[in-house]
Amino acid sequence: MSENTEVVVVGGGYAGVMAANRLTRRGDVTVRLVNPRASFVHRVRLHQLAGGTGDPVVAYREVLAGSVELVVDSAVRIDAPRRRVELASGGTLTYDYLVYAVGSGSADPGVPGVAEHAYPIAGLEEAQRLRPVLDAEPSTAPVTVVGAGPTGIETAAELAELGRPVTLVCGRVLGPYLHPRGRRAVAGRLAELGVRVLDGPGAQVTEVTAEAVRLADGRELPSRVTVWTAGFAVPDLARRSGLRTDALGRLLTDETLTCVDDARVLAAGDSAAPSGLPLRMSCQAAMPLGARAADTVLARIEGERPAPLNQVFAGQCISLGRRTGIFQFSHRSDVAVGVHLDGRPGGRLKELVCDSVVKQLSGEAAKPGSYKLHRVPGGPARRKALRGGQDTALPAAEPAA
Repeated sequence: MSENTEVVVVGGGYAGVMAANRLTRRGDVTVRLVNPRASFVHRVRLHQLAGGTGDPVVAYREVLAGSVELVVDSAVRIDAPRRRVELASGGTLTYDYLVYAVGSGSADPGVPGVAEHAYPIAGLEEAQRLRPVLDAEPSTAPVTVVGAGPTGIETAAELAELGRPVTLVCGRVLGPYLHPRGRRAVAGRLAELGVRVLDGPGAQVTEVTAEAVRLADGRELPSRVTVWTAGFAVPDLARRSGLRTDALGRLLTDETLTCVDDARVLAAGDSAAPSGLPLRMSCQAAMPLGARAADTVLARIEGERPAPLNQVFAGQCISLGRRTGIFQFSHRSDVAVGVHLDGRPGGRLKELVCDSVVKQLSGEAAKPGSYKLHRVPGGPARRKALRGGQDTALPAAEPAA
C-alpha cells in the first residue's frame, strides 16, 4: 500500500457523512464521498417538505469536512477484486478501503395501483413530487396515509395540522415500535388533530386507484392523494457487485462492520447487516455505525485490532405536528419501555434531536473524532442473539428518526 490511503465512501447520508468526516483524523488518508446529490438530505424532515413546513436540504459545506472530496455521481458497481468503483458517468474511482453507506428508500409493495397512484416519501425527489400534488388539491380533499411507522404518523399529523382530512391506514397496529402507553398517547394526539386511524384485522391495503384506497375487509376509502410510507428497501448495489447480502439486500458484515467477502469493504447505516442481525433503520443507528466503520478502517491502517459494534439505543422520537411530539424511551437493546415524554415537551425534545443530528455531523467535520461512541459492546439482546438465541431478541428494522 502507498503511504497515502485512499478511502471511498459510497452514500452521503447520515452514516456516510459521519464516516467520511471521521476518516479525516489522519492527514495521510484521502477521502472521497460519492453521492448522487450535491446537497445533504436531512431525511427525518421529509414529511415537513411534503407539508410545506420545513426544508430537509442542507448544504454539504455545513456538515462535511472541507478535506473530503464530494463526487456528485452514482456508483453502479463495486469491483472488489480490483478495488474500484464504477460510476454512472462512466468514470471509476480506485480505493484502498471502501465504506458502503448507500442507505435505504421506498420499497415496492407489490400492491395493485401503488406505483401509478400513490406517492412514496422516503427520498427527497419523492417528497418534492408530492408537495405540488397536495398544493393542487383543495384543503377539503381526502388524504390517505398508508403505513403507521414514524414516517406515516408524522406525515398524517403534519397534514392534519394544516387542516386536511387525513386517514391513517395502519395495516396492523399504530406505531409497532411503541409501548402500549406511548401508542395511546399518539392515538390521542392524532384524534385531537382529526386523523381517522384504521388498524387491526382487515386494514391492509389491497388496491390504490386515483380516487380511492381499497382494504382487505372490503372497505373503500375516498382518497384524492394517497401517501405510501409502508416498507423500506435498500439499493441492490452490493448484490449486483457480487457481495453477499441478507434477504433485504443489506451487505453482510462481521461485528466490526467488515464485509464477510472482502476485508477492504466496510458497511454502515441502513444498508449494513452486521452478523446478519441488522439494527433498526434510523439516523440514531446510522451515525454511530458510520463512526464505527471509520474507526475500523483507521485501526487497520494503524495495524490495530478493530473494536466490535457497540450500538446502544435510547428510544424513538416522533413529531405530531409542529408543536407536539413523543419521545418513546427504550432499553438500550431497542425495546420500548413504559416511559415516554409527550405533548409540547415531547415536541421540543424531538426538535432538539433533529437539530442535534446536523450539529453532530458538523462537529465531527470540524473536529474529527469528537463524536463519542459507547464503550459497552451492544446490549444483552444482541449478545444473546450472537450466541445463537436470535429467536428471542432483536426488534425488527423499522425506518425512523
